[in-house]
Amino acid sequence: MSEKIGLIVGLGNPGREYENTRHNAGAIFVMQLADSLRGQWQEEKKFFGATSQVAIGNQTVRLLLPSTYMNRSGQSVGAIANFYKIAPENILVVHDELDLQPGTAKLKLGGGHGGHNGLRDIISSLGNQNNFMRLRIGIGHPGNAKLVADYVLKKAPATEYNLMEDSITRALHAITDVVDGKLDKAMQLLHSEKT
Repeated sequence: MSEKIGLIVGLGNPGREYENTRHNAGAIFVMQLADSLRGQWQEEKKFFGATSQVAIGNQTVRLLLPSTYMNRSGQSVGAIANFYKIAPENILVVHDELDLQPGTAKLKLGGGHGGHNGLRDIISSLGNQNNFMRLRIGIGHPGNAKLVADYVLKKAPATEYNLMEDSITRALHAITDVVDGKLDKAMQLLHSEKT
């Protein structure tokens, strides 16, 4: 049993040109989560993003979509965490993951940023605390570090995008257990269930 989650953040870049790109996997997840729970989004300047409040299981959870660019995600996360006094261990950050294949989603507690600029900025904004939960949505790797920047900002081909959607659907099924801190159960769902 782990800490309960009070804030779920979906990472991505704002603007139409970035919609449905690989780097926006986290934002796509959180938008689908809000839709499935009929959450209403509200732009909040003081949090540099849009927020929604939903019930997951018997827990009230805030959702956050930063309107900053990815490398400034911490500005948004730090602002809302400070305002509502949400500790890092009660935060779930959903993000794209180069080291996982499309169709894979994994949970991880704490750790470094692994070169992910959104995570790097969030860790810094939380006072260098990295003990928040991550839901990593696999987007695969282009095979060469020089190609990464271009790769993450592009839309995936349909077959790859469908695999990513599958992993997002599995993660949506597991989210109640994640929020309740039942991580073993959530991981079982995530890592074994096929949709």
